Amino acid sequence: MHRGPLRAGEWVRLVDQKGRKHNFELVPGKRFFSNKGHLDHDELIGREEGFTVVSSAGGEYLVFRPLLSEFVVSMPRGAAVVYPKDAAQIVAQADIFPGAHVVEAGVGSGALTCSLLRAVGPYGRVTSFERREEFAEVATRNVRQFFGVPEGESHPSWELNLGDLQEELPASGRRCDRVILDMLAPWECVDAAASALLPGGILCAYVATTTQLSRYVETVRAHGGFTEPQAWESLVRDWHVEGLAVRPGHKMIGHTAFLVTARRLAPGARAPRKTRRPAPGAYGPDYTGPRPDGVPADPTE
Repeated sequence: MHRGPLRAGEWVRLVDQKGRKHNFELVPGKRFFSNKGHLDHDELIGREEGFTVVSSAGGEYLVFRPLLSEFVVSMPRGAAVVYPKDAAQIVAQADIFPGAHVVEAGVGSGALTCSLLRAVGPYGRVTSFERREEFAEVATRNVRQFFGVPEGESHPSWELNLGDLQEELPASGRRCDRVILDMLAPWECVDAAASALLPGGILCAYVATTTQLSRYVETVRAHGGFTEPQAWESLVRDWHVEGLAVRPGHKMIGHTAFLVTARRLAPGARAPRKTRRPAPGAYGPDYTGPRPDGVPADPTE
């Protein structure tokens, strides 16, 4: 990550007096324009971040390098990004640790990849699989931009593969500590993930809808090689604090996706069977997905 004075090619984040934010890449000879006039990029290059600059029309701006959480919501996108609140949950709840080998399916625009690379550190490894070449290209540029990797080079801890994890991961013979699935049909990759995960490893999925959530969880249960899947979502609400005027903010980051984690069991091991019966109607006659062993289509039968 960048340190020292701001350099050409880096992104900066300007915040004005009303809290409005502007993110752009520093290019020698270029100008930034707003309703408060203009700023020359050359005025910013070579200075330590955290200073205030005044535009040609008297507008004041605070200048910093963007944090990762700020960069990912403003970076160029090929696909929807994993929001910072979910990336933080993945890093914490999937227990991404320094030195870990993490396999990621669905690189999207590279937002989650940046968080994973930060978490595994210089001695860890992130192996990503992406089916769509245009997404892989956008993600590569964003990762290179955020970490300051020179053009033509790649992050030393990152390997990006253009292809389908479901097919390529088992064929590669890789073993890993964590598998993160961010894709349309993550249930298709449960077998491949199971074959690669070391005992005790964690499988984590990021799914957007309740139907995806249901099918994925039931597939993991039916596989039999994982602990009971745990599903949740996070909601973030800011607060307005000014003197005695302390109240919840009017806006919040509500539902973005569901997260599901499960741990890989040792070969041949099986988790204790659930003794609690499903709620009536949980597996009705119209349910066509996988079910845990011994659960009938209609629990009233």
